[in-house]
Amino acid sequence: MAFTNNDEAVSPVIGVILMVAITVILAAVIAAFVFGMAGNISKTKVVAVTAQKPDSGHISVTYQGGQDAASVSAINVSVDGATSVNPYLTTATNGWMNSGTGSLKVGCNTIALGTFTAKTHVVATGTFTDGTQQVLLDTYL
Repeated sequence: MAFTNNDEAVSPVIGVILMVAITVILAAVIAAFVFGMAGNISKTKVVAVTAQKPDSGHISVTYQGGQDAASVSAINVSVDGATSVNPYLTTATNGWMNSGTGSLKVGCNTIALGTFTAKTHVVATGTFTDGTQQVLLDTYL
């Protein structure tokens, strides 16, 4: 008695399954572009802002620039929910001491004055020349 092992059907079955999977994935990608599902995704701007808390009475927020630095028109900073004016204006309001020059230049900073807790929430939101807004910094100090 001779036994033979027939393994011929395994490879074609796996091949058919892979081809069907690739076809379904390609159909989904093509459908996404045809029906416009990928059209409303906006480009993320590349701009950096850093924050430091040298002591419990000051928070320094510094504009670091970036690839899209030329398109930044304003940066608004909030500390524990209290929103400041644009930190690069030359007038100081709402407890903010502004050291900017009136324009958004790399290295400009603003200093928040107050008594801050151990976990102070700092959020910097940028407004760009195309009208879009983006959170540039969201951190706890």
